[in-house]
Amino acid sequence: MAYRSLADAIRDLERNRMLVRVPDEVDGHLEVAEIQRRAYAARAPAILFERVRGSVFPCVANLFGTMERARFLLRHGLDRAKAAVRYRAEPGRVFADLRRRPGSLLHAAEAAVHSLPRRVRRSASSQTHRIALAGLPRITSWPDDGGPFITLPQVFTEDPDAAIGGGPFGAPLASNLGMYRIQLGGGEYGPEEAGMHYQIHRGIGVHHTAAERRGEPLRVSVFVGGPPAHTLAAVMPLPEGLSELLFAGMLAGRRFGWQRRADGFVVSADSDFTITGWVDPARTLPEGPFGDHLGYYSLTHPFPVLRVSAVHHRPGAVWPLTVVGRPPQEDTTFGQLIHEITEPMVPTTLPGVHSVHAVDAAGVHPLLLAVGSERYAPFLERRPQELWTIANAILGFGQCSLAKYLFLAAREDDPDLAAHDIPGMFGHVLRRVDLSTDLHFQTRTTMDTLDYSGTGLNSGSKLVIAGAGPARRTLAASLPEEVGPVLPPGFSGMQAVLPGLFVLGGPAFSSYEAVAGELVPLFGALDAVERNGADLRGVPLVVLCDDPRFAAESLRNLLWVAFTRSNPSHDVHGRRAATVHKHWSCVEPIVLDARRKPHHAPPLVEDPAVSRRVDALAAPGGPLHGVL
Repeated sequence: MAYRSLADAIRDLERNRMLVRVPDEVDGHLEVAEIQRRAYAARAPAILFERVRGSVFPCVANLFGTMERARFLLRHGLDRAKAAVRYRAEPGRVFADLRRRPGSLLHAAEAAVHSLPRRVRRSASSQTHRIALAGLPRITSWPDDGGPFITLPQVFTEDPDAAIGGGPFGAPLASNLGMYRIQLGGGEYGPEEAGMHYQIHRGIGVHHTAAERRGEPLRVSVFVGGPPAHTLAAVMPLPEGLSELLFAGMLAGRRFGWQRRADGFVVSADSDFTITGWVDPARTLPEGPFGDHLGYYSLTHPFPVLRVSAVHHRPGAVWPLTVVGRPPQEDTTFGQLIHEITEPMVPTTLPGVHSVHAVDAAGVHPLLLAVGSERYAPFLERRPQELWTIANAILGFGQCSLAKYLFLAAREDDPDLAAHDIPGMFGHVLRRVDLSTDLHFQTRTTMDTLDYSGTGLNSGSKLVIAGAGPARRTLAASLPEEVGPVLPPGFSGMQAVLPGLFVLGGPAFSSYEAVAGELVPLFGALDAVERNGADLRGVPLVVLCDDPRFAAESLRNLLWVAFTRSNPSHDVHGRRAATVHKHWSCVEPIVLDARRKPHHAPPLVEDPAVSRRVDALAAPGGPLHGVL
């Protein structure tokens, strides 16, 4: 039976030995978060913390700790949601299924109707107990976080303009449900205020802009808990205008219950907690820092303030939480689920695109891989042409628009190539890319709010690298023997991580003005060995970094270092680089400068004292022995 609450899901997990209870008291300041990180890494069960210091509510973590458990929690509606996406992607499937299974169309229609949000009577609302904002669990994830945060909120807003024709407070389907972190304290917030951080290209921004234009505060409801499907619905990248409440009902196998209170706020009938309040359009306060999913702190910046009007909870409420940090973390599972559900939409939404993959190890948005069609002028030698049209479509589409590096391959060169094959994609593109024509930059553009490699908040650049046609080079699997002895002082540790993709240690970064001078002797040395007969065509891409041993240790390390610590316009260099009619070109190798820069955000590091406490909890006789 579909879950009516988070407690239903917890009981179900416990019956199926997918959840453990921790009766000992744990600290919400850093300790719970470190347990969660270790639990995810160990593929451990979900964990119910029965006693969290300073809180009267139990807390549950690692609900989505494995794909198997996530699919189990969503089993009441996951197939229905996938089918709905397939039907939208391929309308012809409706008629094909109708011929094979005459009742399928009726079943699909009934499923859609039964997924519509349902309005409940006031007496049926689960939100019966009122508390102060300070009564909520306070979970702090990383040592330098600006305070405790809600990490699994479902933030509900309605379009203020829809209220004109939709009654005094609008209609729930003219709404947005998104996951935007909420800072519960610290900084300059008052006792009934919270910070509300949302990144660019989020649906709430449309509503906030409308409220600002109308000169009125934005009404916000924050739901925490409820059926796990509601949490996933809040992170789904749905098209603007398609209600997450409808999708939540479809995914949960049970309609999303809501109630509009007398004060106009919408309340989830199924969530464990609801916070309601107002965002004044013109008021901001410093929010952060916060240890985020790129593996660094997002720093303190002015963000909207939620002026809280009420906090309610249901009887027996449980507080769900997660922790983000350097991937993989629990939000990696969210990404895998989103890809699994939405994959059929890619060719329909982006014509000519066969597969896309936002690389989790690189922090998701910094690196996007895609396979597209190259069908222009088939009577001529194949080279990137349609791929540039496809690149523009990808970089103008939803959250794909936040990609910083986009590697594009032509399907015609290898019909079996898939975007999720990371080594295969790099090898395919690097063998084919023409460094004189096939690197296209966008400079001074918008980028991911959480990426501090650029020139400011939301500001940076992008690079598209495409490869099509016959292979131009054989990729070197090891360093050409002539290169090692001639590396200039300060450069060392050059080695291949993948064929054609090398790391190189360099001197500490001092300034952008100094970089060109630092690279002159390196490129000069490479020119010299080439004149003496060395073949450098097999070394098309070199990642310059502070610690080549760490970067070469694994592909995961290399992807994180290379693409979270570089800004294409400033950090991509090349031997014999030239700009002709504003087009940049070079010869092998491209050097991607991924050294740490002074303006970069600090990386996330655990508190050693907390790590020792968690070690004790996991030791023999401890409550987490055998779990972590």
